[in-house]
Amino acid sequence: MTKYLPTVGIECHVQLCTKTKLFSEVDNDARGKEPNSCVSPVDYGLPGMLPRLNQEAIPFAIRAGLALNSKINLKSRFDRKHYYYPDLPKGYQITQLFHPIIGEGYVELPDGTRIRVEHAHLEEDAGKSTHENNYSLIDLNRAGTPLIEIVSQPDIHSAEHARDYAKELWRVMTYAGVTFGDLYNGNMRFDVNISIAPESSDQLGTKTEVKNLNSFRSVERVVEYEIKRQTKLLEKGEIVRQETRGWNDATGETTGQRSKEGAADYRYMPEPDIPPIRLQAEMVESERERLPKMPTWYRERLTDVLTKDLIEVLLDYPQLMRKLAELEDNQAIKKIANLFSSVLLAEENTSLLNDELPSRQQLGDLVEMNNKNELSSTATKEVFLKFFDPEMHFKDTRTIAKELGVVQENDLGALEAIVDIVLAKPETKQAQTDYQAGQEKVLGFLVGQVMKESKGKANPSAVQEILKAKLKA
Repeated sequence: MTKYLPTVGIECHVQLCTKTKLFSEVDNDARGKEPNSCVSPVDYGLPGMLPRLNQEAIPFAIRAGLALNSKINLKSRFDRKHYYYPDLPKGYQITQLFHPIIGEGYVELPDGTRIRVEHAHLEEDAGKSTHENNYSLIDLNRAGTPLIEIVSQPDIHSAEHARDYAKELWRVMTYAGVTFGDLYNGNMRFDVNISIAPESSDQLGTKTEVKNLNSFRSVERVVEYEIKRQTKLLEKGEIVRQETRGWNDATGETTGQRSKEGAADYRYMPEPDIPPIRLQAEMVESERERLPKMPTWYRERLTDVLTKDLIEVLLDYPQLMRKLAELEDNQAIKKIANLFSSVLLAEENTSLLNDELPSRQQLGDLVEMNNKNELSSTATKEVFLKFFDPEMHFKDTRTIAKELGVVQENDLGALEAIVDIVLAKPETKQAQTDYQAGQEKVLGFLVGQVMKESKGKANPSAVQEILKAKLKA
């Protein structure tokens, strides 16, 4: 039986988080806005309207390219890509085909695999079509938003690597600060090209393209499905058609939509209304200096501190990772990372990560109080959760702990006095006798009585040692 090798290439559309659109002075963030409320005459393609390049998009594009380990082309230009959809009023898209701003680069996956980037280019987005029964609705809020389209080389050969590449792209772009990264609202979308060919062949098979995927799991499922579908066709002696297919997440299947266009079908031509982009090398280096630390840096920084699996979980939260990196002490990092993992992630409190995170001082003091046994493990979690209360943002850790009444008593003199009170009570006499007779398990009862007497503020470990010393005597 013939063995087939799948090959996958991914085009990722990243919406830049500029204030306004790429060629018009309209709000670029339409999340939660009414349909067609963020549209200008330029976006509508009205006669006589000329585009004007948003200069804010240029440093964002440079930063995206640097995050991709790519060469930044000092000269680039725009082209017109012609096609006729209802959500593209002009009848063409302004993009970069021949001279993109970002050249060759690569993305390194968590397992060390490098996926090459062919190039990435600036372009405007189209609007959105919604199909309802026998009619369609057009929302042009997204028309004209600035995109970076990242085109990978065909280096991916499994569904798992396709998923990992998509996820790492999301991390790289969000850590670089060039996009909101809101997958639900389409801030990043993936077009996946899949082909299979006999392992012995030096030619790629006929590819199909599945467009507008907005989750890592969907990318993985699409690749899995297409590999199986195309393999069945070839095994039956049928051909794979070059086409664009749609993905139905509910059924887990792709369906044919239209034949795949070639470059000639788009009738590319240089954009006459926008001059070429000419950059200075100094501008590129300035953005390189401003580039935030990337996921690979955090992996290297934390590899000897946290488990690999925990690092990968926490990397999904850029603000959190930056907070952790601010803590210089490795033991502190470990404790705080475990707190985030157990209190927020494991207990379904991830929505709190959208709030203001605790300060470096708060986190450092929390670890210190825990290390000094001023806070029990339970109390540490309780104080940690209070950090996310808006009324607690500007309070120091000790103040919060005192207000909660969870600071443990560690003064040995004070603890001894409380122990003496408990040992003097008639109801504890039998337990004292039993312990001195060798029944060590009753010590827990006595510790509990001390904790009750101290209203839960006594350090249980210290209490236990004091009880042992006194009962031994």
